[in-house]
Amino acid sequence: MKPANQFYELKPEDLRWRCPLEAIPFESTEECAACEDIIGQEKALKSLQAGLEIKSRGYNIFITGMVGTGRTTTIKKFLEKIRIGEKIPDDLLYVNNFKKPDEPLLLTLPAGKGRLLSEGMDKLIAMLKTNIPELLKSQYFQERKQAIIETQQRKQREILQKFEELVAAEGFTVIQVQMGIFTRPDLIPVVDGQPTPFSKIEALVKEEKFPKKKLEELKRKYDQLTDTLEKVIAELKEIDEETQALLKNQEIEACTPLIKGGLNDLRNKLPFPNVQNYLDEVEINLSRDIDLFKSTSKEEADRDGFDPFLPYRVNLLVDNSELKGAPVVMEISPTYTNLFGTIEYSYSRFGIGQTDFTKIKAGSFLKANGGYLVLNALDVLTEPGVWTTLKRTLRYQSFEIQNPISLFLVSTARMKPEPIKCNVKVILIGDDYLYNLLYFLDDDFKKIFKIKAEFDSEMDKNQKTITDYVRFIKKICDEDNLMPVDKEGIAAVVEFGVRQAGRQKKLSTRFHLIADVIREADYWARKSGKKFITREDVQKAIEERVERVNLIERKIQEMIEEGTILIDTEGQVVGQVNGLAVYDTGEFTFGKPTRITARTSMGRAGVINIEREADLSGRTHNKGVLILAGYLRGKYAQNKPFALSASIAFEQSYTGVDGDSASSTEVYAIISSLSRLPLRQDIAVTGSLNQKGEIQPIGGVNEKIEGFFDVCKAKGLTGTQGVIIPHQNVKNLMLKEEVVRAVAEGKFHIYPIKTIDEGLEILTGVKAGERLPDGTFEEGTVNYLVDKELERLAKAWQEFEAEAEEEKAES
Repeated sequence: MKPANQFYELKPEDLRWRCPLEAIPFESTEECAACEDIIGQEKALKSLQAGLEIKSRGYNIFITGMVGTGRTTTIKKFLEKIRIGEKIPDDLLYVNNFKKPDEPLLLTLPAGKGRLLSEGMDKLIAMLKTNIPELLKSQYFQERKQAIIETQQRKQREILQKFEELVAAEGFTVIQVQMGIFTRPDLIPVVDGQPTPFSKIEALVKEEKFPKKKLEELKRKYDQLTDTLEKVIAELKEIDEETQALLKNQEIEACTPLIKGGLNDLRNKLPFPNVQNYLDEVEINLSRDIDLFKSTSKEEADRDGFDPFLPYRVNLLVDNSELKGAPVVMEISPTYTNLFGTIEYSYSRFGIGQTDFTKIKAGSFLKANGGYLVLNALDVLTEPGVWTTLKRTLRYQSFEIQNPISLFLVSTARMKPEPIKCNVKVILIGDDYLYNLLYFLDDDFKKIFKIKAEFDSEMDKNQKTITDYVRFIKKICDEDNLMPVDKEGIAAVVEFGVRQAGRQKKLSTRFHLIADVIREADYWARKSGKKFITREDVQKAIEERVERVNLIERKIQEMIEEGTILIDTEGQVVGQVNGLAVYDTGEFTFGKPTRITARTSMGRAGVINIEREADLSGRTHNKGVLILAGYLRGKYAQNKPFALSASIAFEQSYTGVDGDSASSTEVYAIISSLSRLPLRQDIAVTGSLNQKGEIQPIGGVNEKIEGFFDVCKAKGLTGTQGVIIPHQNVKNLMLKEEVVRAVAEGKFHIYPIKTIDEGLEILTGVKAGERLPDGTFEEGTVNYLVDKELERLAKAWQEFEAEAEEEKAES
């Protein structure tokens, strides 16, 4: 065998970027100003500015990005700046429609004028409630009222006197007859100066004491006079009605100047056509409703709990009198009612619902009319009815407050308020998955949300962004009253930001994580009695954050140490290699090694993915296996059949495998099985490959290296252990200080590679071997042994098939 023992490995300084202290222009956060700007989101801010400044229909904004990248904070600050210079929107009011009470009228007035109208109408009613009763009780009004009554009564007396004279001349008199609780006038004959009923006269006729002809004459006269009596009664009733009309006109005539005077004050203060028309209607109807202001009506109103002056109240739906610019509303609970308002009902004990225009309530959408409304996209989509109504309103820019749906209660009143013209800029905050889902599945979405602002989870690392980090740290210290952070502590926080970004040239913009580390570092610094937050406190905070959520990692580590999960960190084994897997629990990500094995034999099955056969393999892993099969065929089966059946498996894996980062590892196991060369168990491998045998970068490289290091440390560091990684991932390295120290001391090694052949030489200690001009490989190399084995398998398969054909022919 041709040995291979010269391998390139990374130096300690390659494994972690350290923030140079000279890059921090302050000795501590006490010396710098707090950050007030948005950090690292220049492109998103540019999109936001365009979306906010374009006022055309449909230019609403959808903000995407990871949680903690400052989406909500950014839009808050941005809107607070932009709203100041914008026009304050009109007040929105609903008033009674006197002609159609179930269709309230909408009034729009300049900001502050709505409150003036509402309060003015209340003051008007209060004034009239006091002054009208006093006016109606005044001596002047009572004298005029009494004069009308006396005049009308005189007319009635004259009519009655004439009728009584006529009756007397005909031998009758007028009496009052009781009919239940009422009395009515009737006629009765007068005989010998005494009123005598017809029944008594008829009795006298029978006794022949009264002439029968005279009785008949009396009855004839009675019928005639009764007709005249009915006419008199009708005439008297007309006079009564005339009296009531005169009295009513007298009241109106007396109260109209009072009503007109109160309304003229409002007319002068609110010279708007819609208000003038409304006040004209109010004047007409107040004049008709003078009885409302009488004490009896007031007592009945108080007793019944009903406001008799409700038709003259004003429902100030949206009051913008205190705004300094365009409204900005952030609705954190966008239920249908909270967002779009409602029409409230009051219910009787029988379940009968009643409502009126004063029970119309505005939601966040109307409060943001003329301004900006910020919503969480997921909340909007999960609340019943909200998304459909929001789309319809944004498309047509018209909104109508709806009656609530009642399943069990009976309503006797239904309101249909006048629609409101809307101009609201809606900003939805969500993630990319939700945006894409809406974009492709909802045709209306792309028409009404034309601006997408993407918040990045990382930004370039340079002097400016490092300084911005320092100013952000200062801001958190000021807001939460934390201790100042010294220069080393600041450097540790910046390094944490690089680790979170996953690349040495980037800084994380997930500032909620950075802020939490600073707060927790302050806690540990105070416990230690320090006056500054130091590097040790920041590292302690990071370690404690991990300790709180790494139970699963600890359990897996325990099983590896106990031997329950089989992992070798020493020796050499054929067809077996340590792969590296990443586990993601949602709040914590960690890496741990997993044993990958391969077995090969003669056959035509190719590469058998046991995980796939057991339905435990994801699509990406399946693709990786197909790629490695293509690599093997392309490299070794150009001049012979590929008569190979190879099975690969992740040992002790029962929950599923996905990702292609183990595809290079699987190739090493198959090649080892074919060449019979053992692979080092003190080396773990990660990296995907393409069909040309080139190693490709993977994710979670830091967690994978640290996971294998922890296992090696627990079993004992031998000085030969290490990890093979793709060379492209070197720029992603931000390893723990413990790993860096072990590499510096020669106890652990990290090998960056570009091809499968480089990895084979490290794992086997044998030269991989180049292909010679005749198509064969150098003798004594790994590829030579693999090629010969595949040639042997191909010949054996041909012989096997020939024998099978002969047997078939003989039979």
